[in-house]
Amino acid sequence: MDELFFTGLGAGAGAGDGFFRIAAATPKIRVADVEGNAASILACVRSAAAVGVGALALPELCLTGYTCADLFLDRALLRACEDALARLLAETAELPVLFTVGLPVAHGEAVYNCAAVCCAGRLLGLSAKRHLPNYGEFYERRWFAPAPLHLSGAVPFAGQGPVPFGAGLVFRCTDPGMDAVAVGVEICEDLWVPQPPSVAMALEQGATVILNPSASDEVIGKAEYRRQLVSQQSARLYCAYAYADAGEGESTTDLVFAGENLIAENGSLLARTPLFSCEMATADVDLDRLLAERRRSTTWAGPAFPSGGTACVGFSYRPGAARDGEAAGEDGRGAGEREGSGAPLMRSALEVDRVFPRTPFVPADRGEVAERCETIFGLQAAGLKTRLAHTGSRHAVIGLSGGLDSTLALLVTVRAFDALGLPRSGIHAVSMPGFGTTARTRGNAETLASALGADFREVSIHEAVRQHFEDIGHDPAVTDVTYENSQARERTQILMDLANQAGGMVIGTGDLSELALGWATYNGDHMSMYAVNASVPKTLVRHLVRYAAGLYGGAIERTLLDILDTPVSPELLPPTGDGQIAQRTEDLVGPYELHDFFLYHLLRFGFAPGKIFRMACRSFAGSYDAHTVWSWLRVFYRRFFAQQFKRSCLPDGPKVGSVTLSPRGDWRMPSDASARLWLDEVDALEPER
Repeated sequence: MDELFFTGLGAGAGAGDGFFRIAAATPKIRVADVEGNAASILACVRSAAAVGVGALALPELCLTGYTCADLFLDRALLRACEDALARLLAETAELPVLFTVGLPVAHGEAVYNCAAVCCAGRLLGLSAKRHLPNYGEFYERRWFAPAPLHLSGAVPFAGQGPVPFGAGLVFRCTDPGMDAVAVGVEICEDLWVPQPPSVAMALEQGATVILNPSASDEVIGKAEYRRQLVSQQSARLYCAYAYADAGEGESTTDLVFAGENLIAENGSLLARTPLFSCEMATADVDLDRLLAERRRSTTWAGPAFPSGGTACVGFSYRPGAARDGEAAGEDGRGAGEREGSGAPLMRSALEVDRVFPRTPFVPADRGEVAERCETIFGLQAAGLKTRLAHTGSRHAVIGLSGGLDSTLALLVTVRAFDALGLPRSGIHAVSMPGFGTTARTRGNAETLASALGADFREVSIHEAVRQHFEDIGHDPAVTDVTYENSQARERTQILMDLANQAGGMVIGTGDLSELALGWATYNGDHMSMYAVNASVPKTLVRHLVRYAAGLYGGAIERTLLDILDTPVSPELLPPTGDGQIAQRTEDLVGPYELHDFFLYHLLRFGFAPGKIFRMACRSFAGSYDAHTVWSWLRVFYRRFFAQQFKRSCLPDGPKVGSVTLSPRGDWRMPSDASARLWLDEVDALEPER
């Protein structure tokens, strides 16, 4: 990362972006060597704290080893674990990291498989395993009792307490700016059952991070299933999930443990370590995003009758603070700051070890792009097919400019006609040359339509628009908004009238990016009878056209590739002296890759301008400097608010992705909403030049 790129953004800018670093690690142990294992655990905790980890999962029963078998009932082992935990707490008193220590705990007349949850020298609680496997290679019921369904109160342990004991504990940070940090702990098999304890932790106590200390022996095929299980649970709960697996040092009498550590967030696997490596997996999870997902989902709600098996325990990262939380000490340093650095545990988008895709609408995997494109084509064509069948239309009219959007609309219409068994000659591709039309775009339009078997015709708008200028008294030498929009509305009138003539439908060509920016003429190209591209952003349009080029091959492929190479333009202003396009959209409204990035994170997660700005600065470092990103972000917000009136009366069109602007579906916004709040925040972000 180029440090010069971020000059002027301010040290510690964006600490409220909601990123929080978590980890899962596997210490090397020896079975029943409690003292040696404690030293390995301490080394892991120190390593995690050194890189700013706020929550660390360590494996199940890592203080003794999972494979101790009947030794778990030995009083000497149980006492040694309690003593070792007390020493670990003392050794980590100055480390602001929450971590788990797996150990057996004798309570009353039973022994429990527990994870001691520790932070800054304090034992916050003892989370007990609820579901004990006793099948196949597992015999946990021989030694352990399952955690009671309801919390068992508090017990003294390791020289501290009484501390909360039982399953269902959630540890919520009470430090300023850290309220999104709510950590639940479930142990190994707890995840593999039909209703894991983490469900109640998330729903009833708002856990955003789940730590799973585990000891999962390795067998063929298990690793992939485990990854899916962790990812799916993080998706189901809109949470971050850290899974720490037992590894080197466990007894290999009958089993082998591979130490695969996993971190997932909302269905995506952010980090995993290689099998048998016993390395530490770390990831910066976006708690702000997870909370946005929960707020957005109307089906995310706590049960009407809580289970009674969960409880919230407040804590502070501040060394020496009480267990129920303390904001800051006498030195004034916030509890969420890392010892010796003053850096916050909640991180800015500029500080995270994470990649934000430049094109969030487009899959990163090339193989997945093809599959996604085929699905989108299928959705668009199915939507149009249904509308054509419903209206009984056997004709479709498309204004074919030779640009990307109208090309995609034509390709979709061809698919819909083929699916209905209608002749492609019923597709009327109309070129309407105006004052800015170039030979290149006009030629590509005719070549493509003819090659696809569509009916092609040309209707010049020159004379009609000149007459219109004369009628309204507009000087054609003044190439202002009237000059441009008159052409767009004349074209729409032609298309509508041709559709009436044929008894067909006008197929809209505008895309999602243009709708977001209002880059369309009201009641001009803004209007159609069915808008097939309305939820497809410009960055995705390019991939769809390129995908289609590969499918067709030959002359059609060559034409489509030339269309892809043509600058994006409405061609409403006269071309250059040598006949080239003079009006380039991205020079006027900004790069579509930036606007699509802004749009995705605004609509999908409701992120604030500052967070979007910092994420974009990180993603586009080396392509755009911070001031360029900022200037186009301001354009984006200004236009997005000012142009809502166009989106309030959009024609019908199919939804193909999670982000769309249909006023009947995903986006309802008053046309006269003020942009002041957002623009003020953007203005405050202006970086130094």
